[in-house]
Amino acid sequence: MKHHHPQRILPFLKRLPINIIIISIITMLQFYWSMGKLSDNMSSGCLSCSFFEDAAFMSALTGVFLSVIFSVLFFIKNIYVRAFIQFLLLVLIWIFWDYSIFVDRESSWSTYDFETEIYYTISLSFIPVLVLGSASIFLLHLKNKNFRP
Repeated sequence: MKHHHPQRILPFLKRLPINIIIISIITMLQFYWSMGKLSDNMSSGCLSCSFFEDAAFMSALTGVFLSVIFSVLFFIKNIYVRAFIQFLLLVLIWIFWDYSIFVDRESSWSTYDFETEIYYTISLSFIPVLVLGSASIFLLHLKNKNFRP
């Protein structure tokens, strides 16, 4: 039985703060790209909260949460499977946050039904989520020698 776990854990723990920063910054970019047109709309949950404050809080929370989750996934040996799972988690969380922003800043002030909310969220988020999600996973694995085909 091999005991390489400490050698695998230490480099990843050193990258944890970098991963938090990468995910947080790209998450913020994703919010502005996909939901930026709602940035002037008032929040129904917090009348004094700006779009920037909401996006910054959600970005920081996402950065920390996903970095911890990704650290658990670090032990999946197949780099492509790990990257796919990370991408899927990132996309699901971003879509959830985008939906929350859409409901808070747009649909709560109108008469959208659930299906229409989902439709608009997906239509506004599809390209930003795919492009920035791919960029995130690429940047997170950039230093990993095994990721390059």
